[in-house]
Amino acid sequence: MSRIAVIEELESSYLKKNCPKFNIGDTIRVQTRIIEGDKERIQAFTGIVIAKKGAGLSETFTLYRNAYGSSMERVFLLHSPRIAEVEVVRSGKVRRAKLYYLRGKSGKATKIREQFVGAAQTQQAAPAPESEPQQ
Repeated sequence: MSRIAVIEELESSYLKKNCPKFNIGDTIRVQTRIIEGDKERIQAFTGIVIAKKGAGLSETFTLYRNAYGSSMERVFLLHSPRIAEVEVVRSGKVRRAKLYYLRGKSGKATKIREQFVGAAQTQQAAPAPESEPQQ
């Protein structure tokens, strides 16, 4: 067995099974566990995915958020035990792999087109109206 195969086998037990699929440009909400002393609470962070890096256990994604005049950027480990939940709020349609150009911009300059998933499928699934036979 090769070294890479052994590492992948060990990491597979730590990978999360319920991670949603999201892409660059999507707006997502990440619920993180915050431990303060002996208390634990969950804090939400909503932002636009501007980068994804790595694979396997070391996969990370970067969220960018501009709120109340200050912008913030945060990097999360996808398979971290501190992440309680990842929820896709809105799917974005972009043509770049990294959205670093959003840094420092606000308002309409950060607008990303929305990708509507399944809109064409629902039109095809709807049965065509049958016409009345003419007499």
